[in-house]
Amino acid sequence: MSADLTFTDAADLSRYELRRGDELVSVLDYRVRGDTIALTRAFTNPARRGHGYAAVVTQRAVDAIEARGGLRVVPVCWYVADWFDAHPEHQELLAG
Repeated sequence: MSADLTFTDAADLSRYELRRGDELVSVLDYRVRGDTIALTRAFTNPARRGHGYAAVVTQRAVDAIEARGGLRVVPVCWYVADWFDAHPEHQELLAG
């Protein structure tokens, strides 16, 4: 699935975007404050739900945050909080 997906940080919109071709399939909204990034809402186009796009956009966002360095994650969105529970290898990114 991921070969035909494009992930970008749309910083001007404060969201990570996942596209399949030209179609926006999933987004993860965020807010950066100081050394924290609050992941506030994961959303998948209703016609595309159930195909794992929210998991992909969350994984790629976490990878981007980790690569950037210096930020701690606040999982405001329930989906993101559940994702971190399921991925203990990324717990060190969570803010106190």
